[in-house]
Amino acid sequence: MAILSKEDAKKIIDKVLSYAQADETKVELRGGRSGNIRFARNSVSTSGESNNLSLSVTAVIGKRVGTSDINEFDDVSLKKAARRAEEMAKLAPENPEYVPMPGPQTYTSPKAFIETTANLKAPDRARLAGASIKPVMASQFSGAGFLEDSASFVALGNSKGLFAYHKSTAVDFSVTIRTPDGTGSGYAAGDFNDVSQLQTGSLTDIAIQKARASQKPVALEPGKYTVILEPIAAGELIEFMIRSMDSRTADEGRSFLSKKGGGTRVGEKLLDERVTIYSDPADPQIPSAPFSSDGYATKKVVWFEKGVVKNMAYAPYWAQQKGMQVIPQPSGFHMEGGTESLAEMIKNTEKGILVTRFWYTRWLDPQTLLYTGLTRDGTFYIENGKIKHPVKNFRFNESPVIMLNNLEAMGLPVRARGNMVPPLKIRDFTFSSLSDAV
Repeated sequence: MAILSKEDAKKIIDKVLSYAQADETKVELRGGRSGNIRFARNSVSTSGESNNLSLSVTAVIGKRVGTSDINEFDDVSLKKAARRAEEMAKLAPENPEYVPMPGPQTYTSPKAFIETTANLKAPDRARLAGASIKPVMASQFSGAGFLEDSASFVALGNSKGLFAYHKSTAVDFSVTIRTPDGTGSGYAAGDFNDVSQLQTGSLTDIAIQKARASQKPVALEPGKYTVILEPIAAGELIEFMIRSMDSRTADEGRSFLSKKGGGTRVGEKLLDERVTIYSDPADPQIPSAPFSSDGYATKKVVWFEKGVVKNMAYAPYWAQQKGMQVIPQPSGFHMEGGTESLAEMIKNTEKGILVTRFWYTRWLDPQTLLYTGLTRDGTFYIENGKIKHPVKNFRFNESPVIMLNNLEAMGLPVRARGNMVPPLKIRDFTFSSLSDAV
């Protein structure tokens, strides 16, 4: 396994830095193991495992930057990598927005590495895939799924004395179920740091149930509907919003956080007062790296508090221009929710539509965060607190900003694609047209 200890990684980085002759030098060392298994039509189609260890050297001469990559670690190769980066820097044009590298930082210690996940082998993947394939075969439906697991580390060091190290594990699983008549489709997914929390059989049962229930859908007229978005669907739109909280685009008038006439909307109430969203690398449910690719420490940041914009992300150059601290983009977010289960939210809905997930989502307008996409793999009409029948898929045109102002209820947050997201009940969600896709 290509995972080096903190001590061994530092030895290699320090050796490269000892060869450096540039004004500034950064060394990034990455490595790890990844494995996967894929099945389609209830049979395994591919599986594999790979190991990788690589090193990147970035040399800075004045404001000229050059980079070289290598996967050989003898002294001659390491020295050659440092020289090559310096040669590239001399040939590069000046970067007028270059900011000097940061010095030593203080980092948190997220618990993102789980030995059981790190030690997964091919038989373990086969067992997890089998636990999904068996119930699909029993249902006489057709299933396709993908499981990927990884154990990795990243270490950074620079000529200013900075050193950072983080290791993590992850396992991701998704499954899509189709009915024999081709009219029903169901989907479920799960992602964890700890593989013992992954129950592929239980997730598959949910997807089977959705596929069975979604057969022969009824067409509803497009329009504005009350919707219940499952966490995967809600999280996709909210993630787009969180990743659009860049300070520079806001200051330059190109963002939903830009204020007409100049300035930003930091400090303004932009969303429903029940909306609080933060990121924290030490979050035990979604731990992440405690530093950015530049080595800046990532800390807990509240992006929205009771609907009010509290912070924006600041890249090094823009932070310097504005006299602000660097705030890296988060790798995951945590949205606080309510206490209801998804079933309770459905029970408390007189009329509405349940959305399993979105597909092919694309942005239309960055200044309003208007997005378009399709519902997929289980869309249902709710009446008097019960799922009455499946409906044909819709195309939607909606902004997460508007969506989170039309908030009616929130459920319990669950992990979905690296984020903690509650199911959401939203009024006046805009469906613009129908889709014949299943």
